[in-house]
Amino acid sequence: MVPRYPSFVSALSREVSVLMRAAKVLGLTGLLLTLPSPPSTAQLTTLETEAIRVIYLEPVQSGLGPYAARALENSLATHRRIFGYEPWEKVTLLLRDLRDVGGAGATPVPRDLIFVDIAPKSFAYETYPANERVNTYMNHEMVHLVATDMAAKRDRIFRKCFLGKVPETSDHPETILYGYLTHPRYDAPRWYQEGAAVFVETWMAGGIGRAQGSFDEMVFRAKVRDDSLIYDPLGLASEGTKTDFQLEANSYLYGTRFLTWLAYEHSPEKLVEWISRKDGSEAYYARQFRAVYGRSIKEAWDEWIAWERPFQQANLEAVRAYPVTPYRDLSPHALGDVSRAFLDQETGRIYAAFNYPGVVAHVGAIPLDGSPLERIREIKGPVGYTVASLAWDPEARRLYYTTDNAAYRDLVVLDPATGKSRVLLKDARIGDLALDHSDGALWGIRHFNGLATLVRIPRPYDQWEQVHTWPYGVIAYDLDVSPDGRLLSVSVGEINGRHALHVFETARLLQGEAQAVSQVDFGTTIPSNFVFSPDARFLYGSSYYTGVSNIFRYEIATEDLQAVSNTETGLFRPLPLGGDRLMVFRYTGEGFVPAEMEALPLEDVSAITFLGERLVDRHPVVTEWVAGSPASVDLASRVTSRRPYNSFAGIRLESAYPIIQGYKEVAALGYHLDFSDPLAVNRFGLTASYSPHEGLNETERPHLELTFERYNWRGFARLNAADFYDLFGPTKTGRKGTAFGGGYRKTLLLDQPRRLDLSVGAAAYNHLDRLPDYQNVEATFDELVTSNARLSFSNLRASLGAVDYEKGLSAEGILSLDVVNDEWLRGLVLNFDVGTPLPLKHSSLWLRTSVGGRSGDPDNPFANIFFGGFGNNYVDHGSVQRYRSFTSFPGVELNAVGGRNFAKAMVDWNLPPIIFRKVGTPGFYLTLARSSLFVGGIRTNLDDDLLRRELLDVGGQIDFRFTTLHRLEMTLSFGYAVAFESGEPDSDEIMISLKILR
Repeated sequence: MVPRYPSFVSALSREVSVLMRAAKVLGLTGLLLTLPSPPSTAQLTTLETEAIRVIYLEPVQSGLGPYAARALENSLATHRRIFGYEPWEKVTLLLRDLRDVGGAGATPVPRDLIFVDIAPKSFAYETYPANERVNTYMNHEMVHLVATDMAAKRDRIFRKCFLGKVPETSDHPETILYGYLTHPRYDAPRWYQEGAAVFVETWMAGGIGRAQGSFDEMVFRAKVRDDSLIYDPLGLASEGTKTDFQLEANSYLYGTRFLTWLAYEHSPEKLVEWISRKDGSEAYYARQFRAVYGRSIKEAWDEWIAWERPFQQANLEAVRAYPVTPYRDLSPHALGDVSRAFLDQETGRIYAAFNYPGVVAHVGAIPLDGSPLERIREIKGPVGYTVASLAWDPEARRLYYTTDNAAYRDLVVLDPATGKSRVLLKDARIGDLALDHSDGALWGIRHFNGLATLVRIPRPYDQWEQVHTWPYGVIAYDLDVSPDGRLLSVSVGEINGRHALHVFETARLLQGEAQAVSQVDFGTTIPSNFVFSPDARFLYGSSYYTGVSNIFRYEIATEDLQAVSNTETGLFRPLPLGGDRLMVFRYTGEGFVPAEMEALPLEDVSAITFLGERLVDRHPVVTEWVAGSPASVDLASRVTSRRPYNSFAGIRLESAYPIIQGYKEVAALGYHLDFSDPLAVNRFGLTASYSPHEGLNETERPHLELTFERYNWRGFARLNAADFYDLFGPTKTGRKGTAFGGGYRKTLLLDQPRRLDLSVGAAAYNHLDRLPDYQNVEATFDELVTSNARLSFSNLRASLGAVDYEKGLSAEGILSLDVVNDEWLRGLVLNFDVGTPLPLKHSSLWLRTSVGGRSGDPDNPFANIFFGGFGNNYVDHGSVQRYRSFTSFPGVELNAVGGRNFAKAMVDWNLPPIIFRKVGTPGFYLTLARSSLFVGGIRTNLDDDLLRRELLDVGGQIDFRFTTLHRLEMTLSFGYAVAFESGEPDSDEIMISLKILR
C-alpha cells in the first residue's frame, strides 16, 4: 500500500519555505547574516605521502610541517620494523598552536589521527624526556595507533562489514559492540596504553625517556621508603587516577613501570607480542596477556610489586651510604603541586602557588613560625606539577603570577595583603617569570608558534619587549635575575636532548648579544629552577645528576658545580633563606612538602640503579629499536601532493551500521551512516529506520533524520523523529511529523573557567500532535515555527579530585519568539546558579533559581511553560543531574505543572563523594558515588490568582559511576522526591536511570 503522505522531499520543501517566511518576519535572517562566518581553512596546507597526511598552517609553520612529516615517516618505519604494523588508512597529523604547554594525542577512530600542540613542553621535575618534542610525540603517539588500530583478520572483516571503524556514541549505544568488533584493543586501560607508548618511545630515542626516568624511579622509591600503597590495576583505575594529586599522570607512572618490569623479566619480544594485534592473537588485551605470559595481569602485577620493594630498598641503601641531609618540614601535610617560592622578609612568610586535592588552586603563604598555610587568591587555569609562574617584588609588595596556564597565559598582579588582583597582560603567553630588582622589570619566556622567546616587561607592565628568540627545537626555561640585575640565568634544552645552565649579562642581552658568560652542561639531565644567592655568587637548583634529585650549588666565577644535599626521595625548588639555609620542596607520595635544610657542599653522593639499566644489560635488543634522525628521511621523493586543505573535498564515509530506535510505544529498525573530512570540520549523519508495528499509522512508520555540523553551525531535517532512548521512557523525544531547522553557536568570551556563549536557532514543524518540548501536552495546532537566542555565562571551579563543580556561578537568558496559527508568542527565561564550597572535602552548597514567562492566551498550550519530574529515562544519555534543569520538578509527573510565567528556586547540597578502590574487576568497576539533597519550590501564573499554583518538593539523588571496558564511563542513578501542594494530595516519584557513556 502506498502511504497517504507527501514525499519527504516535498515535506522538506514546504518546511523550508515556512521557516524562511517566519525567519524573515522575526528578523532572524538579518541576525544570522551578521554573525561571524566560520574561520577560513585557506591557510591550512596538506602535505601527503603514500602513508601520511600532515596538516599545518602556512606560512607560520612552513618549516615545522615538513619536519613533522619526516618525523612521522621515520617513526612509522620503525614501528613497521618492531611490530609489523601497517595502518588501516592514511595517518593524519594536525599541528596546532592553541596552548602554551606542548602536548599531543592520538585516536584510531573513526580514522587514525594524531594532533600536536607545538608549544614547548614543560620539563618540570623531569617528568618529560629531554629530547626534541615533535620527534618524541611521533614516536609516542604512533605506539597508540599500533596498540589500537593494528588489526587481526577478524577485525578486518568487521571493518569491512561496517565500512570503517565505528566510534562509540551515546546516540546509538549499539556502537559499543560495533566498536569492540572493529577496534578491540582500544578497550584497554589507560595505564596499558600509556605504558606501552612511553616504553617504546624511550628505546626509540636511545634510552632517553621515562622508561628509565629519574622522576619515575623517585615515585616508587618514595612509596617503598614510606611503605605507601602501590595500587593494583583496579585500585589504580578506580582511585589512583581520581584522588591522588597526580591524577591521570599515575597511568603513565604505573603503566611504564609495569611494562618495563615485564620486558626485564620476560623479554621485550614478549612485550611486543602482547601489544601487537596479529592474526591468531586474542582480541581482548587481558586474554592476550594470559596467552603470552601464562598468567593473569593481576598475578604478574603482584609479582612486580614484590620485586619492586627490594629493588628500591637497595637504592635507598645506596643513598644512605653517605649521610642523608637532615631537614625540618614547614608544613604538617603535603601541598600537592607547587610553583617557585619567594620569601617575604617583612612578614616572615613564603609565597608560592599550590594545587592539592580538596582545595581550589591558589596563591598562598607558608608562615615560617609554623602557623597554618594561608590562602590568598585562587588561580584561574592552573597547570599540572607547576601550577603557575610566580614572581615577587618586595619593594612594591606585589606578587606577579600567570593564569590560563594550560591555554594562553595572562599576567596578573596581586596584593598579598588584600588579596586583590588585576590582569596586566591578556593572552601574553609569557611564563617563567623573574623580577629584576634593579629596575622592577619582569623577564619571562614567551611561547608562540613553537618558539621560545626571552622577553622583558618594563613597568607599568602593559607591554613586552622581545630580547632573544631561540631557533626551533631549543627550549629555554626556569629564569632568574640576580639581585643587582646584572646577570640572568636560564636553563636551555637543545634539539639533540642535551641541557645546560646558562648565565648571561642583562646589559649585553639588551644589546642583542645572547652569548653566555658562564655555563655548565648537564647532559641529558635537566637543570631545574636554579636561582641566585643573595650575593649573586652562587646559583642553587636541583638536578637528577646522580639519578636522585638533589640540590646543587653552582659557583658562577669558577663554574664549579657541587651537591649540597643527599636525599632519599627528591628535593626541588630551592629558596635561599640567608646564610647556608635553604627552603626546598621535598617529594612525598601525596605531593611536595616545604622543608628547611642547610646547604653545605658534600664530598660525594651515591648514584642509584635504574630499572632501565638492568633491562639493557639483560636484553640489549632494545638498543636496536633506535629510530634514528628524521633528517635521514628523503621527504621530497615521498611527497605525493601538497595543497590547501579542502574540508568539503575530503568528506568520506566514516562507517555505517544497523540501529534500533523507539517511536511512541514501538520499536523501529534501521541504519545509520556518518560522513566527515579528516579533521571532522564537516560532519554529516544520516539515519533511516522503519517501525513495522501494525498498530501505528502508515504515515508514521518511516523515520528519517539528516544532521550537519560545520564549525559552530548545525542543521537538521527529520521525518517522524525517533530515538533509541524512547524505548525506555518516561521522557520521549520522538515526534510525529516533519521538522527542519538549524542554528549557530559562538563563544563570545573564553577565559577559562569564565565562558560566555551565544547560540541562536530556528525550526519549523509540521503535522504536530504533541508540543516539541513537552511530550504530555497535546498540540492544538499542527504547524509551528520557533526561534530562540540563548546567552549563557559560567564561571565554575573545582579542586583536584572533585567530581562536581564546587564553587562559582552560572547565568543564562533564553529569548524565544514563535509563530503558531499566525499568533506571535514571545518568551523569556532567566536562570542563575551560585555555589560555595563547604568545610567538608569536595562538598558544596548551591542556590539554583529560574524565572520566566511567555505571552499569549493561558488556554493556548503553546503559550505555557511546563514543569515536572526528574526527567531521566530508565536508560538515558542526557545530563545525570537532570533535576537541576529549570523545567524539572521532581515529585510530580512530567509536564504536570504549567503556567504562562513562573518563579522557581532550589537549594542543592552536594555531599562529599565516596571513592571506591576495589569494587569490581579492571574491566568493569565502580568508581565513585556522588549524592545530593535538594529542596525546591515553584510558583506559576504569578499574575493570575485563579490559575496560580504553588508547590514545594524535597528529594535526593545518588549516582554510582562505573566504568566498562576500561574507558567507557556510565552512571546508575537513583532518586526520590516528594512534592507538596496546598489542597492537593502529596505526590512522590522514584527515579532509576542508567546513563550510557559519560
